[in-house]
Amino acid sequence: MREIEASEITKTVSQLFQDACHYLPKDVIEAIKKAQQEEESPIGREVLESIIRNADISAKEQIPLCQDTGDAVVFLELGQEVHIVGGDLYSAVNEGVRHGYTQGYLRKSMVSRPFSARVNTKDNTPAVIYTDIIPGDKLRIIAKPKGGGSENMFRLAMLHPAKGRQGIIDFVVSSVDKAGSNPCPPTIVGVGIGGTVEKTIMLAKRALLRKVGEPNTDTETAELEREILGRINKLGIGPMGYGGRITALAVHIEIFPTHIASLPVAVNLECHSCRHKEATL
Repeated sequence: MREIEASEITKTVSQLFQDACHYLPKDVIEAIKKAQQEEESPIGREVLESIIRNADISAKEQIPLCQDTGDAVVFLELGQEVHIVGGDLYSAVNEGVRHGYTQGYLRKSMVSRPFSARVNTKDNTPAVIYTDIIPGDKLRIIAKPKGGGSENMFRLAMLHPAKGRQGIIDFVVSSVDKAGSNPCPPTIVGVGIGGTVEKTIMLAKRALLRKVGEPNTDTETAELEREILGRINKLGIGPMGYGGRITALAVHIEIFPTHIASLPVAVNLECHSCRHKEATL
């Protein structure tokens, strides 16, 4: 059994969220630069150049990539041989979010009582935490600030199984089309297929953590990703909705077996500011 201090978790979570909001991952920057070369619209190329310049300024001046520093989403992979000491795991994570968003001067966007008072919690807690128990004696922490504009464009469908592959393609492409400029394209399109309602939703969100443009290891799924991306980039929405051929940087699909009567499909869009950082303790 290996012990990990709760205070170390708090410190790590705080730094991860600040770094995620200040530094666009290398794979995202490379994908945007590639998109700039492929974009045929002059306005679209100019928008992509502004996005690249914005990322450079953010990193140099330590200011957020976007004013919306998002929900504090945290994915934990907790080794079954780990024992948290000096506090409990979720309290340590929330304290890290509180410290990171307050000391890092990140915008606090969480409100309590979502259907009535909507009073700001003033420290961006509580975090949205998902935990998997895995073999080993380590704790992997993934911090993902998820902006409201892209999250609002989430879509779920319980398709009839007879709709099959084509039904999935049509639903995903239609979801991106209806979202238009709202999720701040070019987007990364996370898609979950299979499982139950909640499982397919989580598949779609976790798909956004993959390296941008890295295909699914399953060849059939990877081909579906390529086909959907091709369809999306013929919509003409373009960077930030100004028109062009690059509406999405990538489509990432994750699948899971499902019931014989079901074909659940979830679409979770991520804006071009695809922010996430991770650390392993």
